[in-house]
Amino acid sequence: MKRSGFSVMARLIGLVRPLAGFMLLAILMGLAGHLCAAFLTVLGGCAVLEVTGLGGSFPWTWLAAALALLALLRGFLRYGEQACNHFIAFKLLALLREKVFLALRRLCPAKLEGKDRGNLISLITSDIELLEVFYAHTISPVAIAALFTLILCLFIGSFHWALGLLAFFAYAVVGVAVPLVTSKLSGDDGLRFREKSGELSSFVLDSLRGLSEILQYGCGEERLREMNTRTHSLSQDEEQLKQVAGRNQAVTHTVLLLFDLAMLFASLGLYATGQVGFARVLLPTLALMSSFGPCVALASLGSTLQHTFAAGNRILDILDESPVVEEVSGKAKTSFSGAAAEQVVFAYGEEKILDHVSVEIPQGSVVGIVGKSGSGKSTLLKLFMRFWEAQQGRVAVSDRDVGRINTADLREMESFVTQETHLFRDSIRENLCLAKLDATQEELVAACKKASVHDFIQSLPQGYDTPVGELGATLSGGERQRLGLARAFLHQGEFLLLDEPTSNLDSLNEGVILRSLGEEREGRTVVLVSHRQSTMKLADRVYSVENGRMS
Repeated sequence: MKRSGFSVMARLIGLVRPLAGFMLLAILMGLAGHLCAAFLTVLGGCAVLEVTGLGGSFPWTWLAAALALLALLRGFLRYGEQACNHFIAFKLLALLREKVFLALRRLCPAKLEGKDRGNLISLITSDIELLEVFYAHTISPVAIAALFTLILCLFIGSFHWALGLLAFFAYAVVGVAVPLVTSKLSGDDGLRFREKSGELSSFVLDSLRGLSEILQYGCGEERLREMNTRTHSLSQDEEQLKQVAGRNQAVTHTVLLLFDLAMLFASLGLYATGQVGFARVLLPTLALMSSFGPCVALASLGSTLQHTFAAGNRILDILDESPVVEEVSGKAKTSFSGAAAEQVVFAYGEEKILDHVSVEIPQGSVVGIVGKSGSGKSTLLKLFMRFWEAQQGRVAVSDRDVGRINTADLREMESFVTQETHLFRDSIRENLCLAKLDATQEELVAACKKASVHDFIQSLPQGYDTPVGELGATLSGGERQRLGLARAFLHQGEFLLLDEPTSNLDSLNEGVILRSLGEEREGRTVVLVSHRQSTMKLADRVYSVENGRMS
């Protein structure tokens, strides 16, 4: 969803409320610091008047002390302002990361199946980092510029009302008109750049994961050309954004020079007509020349904020996206006593996968489901896990619709082993302990023996502390699958859903695992999805799925 810059800004500012005290402190210190900087120049003008005798009325000692004090204060106040702003920024970035991860957790797995992984990585890294510019260098500078402009307009206006009006006009053009015009001229360049950056990240990640296939089929040159094409396109977009930023900066400084000259000639005109003295020519001109800092900071935001708003827009898209399945809480606790699907209909978009499917799964039984690839076997297991909602019919656990069972209870009573076991870049021990965080060594060994993987782990140099690499790359598909089964055994859920649990195993290991499942029958209910008839020997009852229908 494309949002206006103002709506993105309003949403991002709303997150500052818990840190409003620090933001107020940053604004006050920033305001005081800029006033110190501006009046250093004004006091310098007073010193010139004192030396030339053209209207000075301040003792030298007072002027020297005031200049030294303002210079020192400027340094401390600038440091304090930046410290507060960056404290706010990094706290809020941590808060945003937490919100994004919670949102991704809500959307998982249904909504994330169609998401581009590289784009998500770009979003949770570089996009969130970009918001540091907004929180540390935008919110307080805007407030500081508004207050600073008011004070300087009153100060310059005290010399003559026309000069104060001219100063207000100058600040308004530099701090408001220029940023709005430059932002309008930049259009959607920032958003397009962020989207292309995410697409390039996705392409690189995809290429790295498929490197062996690329080498095997000799697609390296073609893949490299595509990567270079995308990189060149992104570089051109970035170059255009920098050219726009440079043009905007040139326009801003030209406008500054014109207003400085306008103030000088306006005050000289008043001096020529006898309405003001020389001091009222020099001091307001110096005050204006030295006071554009806060407004220039706003002017430079016109183009740089395009990146920030584009990143904010992408983050808000994730935060605002509604999950396919909402988590359930607050219901009575449920204990497992069997499961069933009754006349279930489910489709992915227009493609119907399950068509009035019914299956009974009594407690303590082993139910087998066979069928061709794409017949809907895995989808049925996901409905029992409530990763998706059935469009028609009823999916029940313990004679209760899964939509009326606390999500935490459902996850506790179910163990789900998929065809592809995901392993994190950590040790075997830590990957197994995802299923039970406080698992003892004895429990790990028992689970791994049931999954026929303990002897393999013991053969490794570091045993259970052996790193598995990224996505378990140091292990074979069968080894990863057995670790996934060990997780399920360790979790000790009463309802065990196994999707092709032995597809990557040889007959020997398959036999060991099936024997373990047979020994587990007393305390568990098992749904076993497989295309292997040998696996079905364990089942009490076998259902066949053909074209989305059960027989």
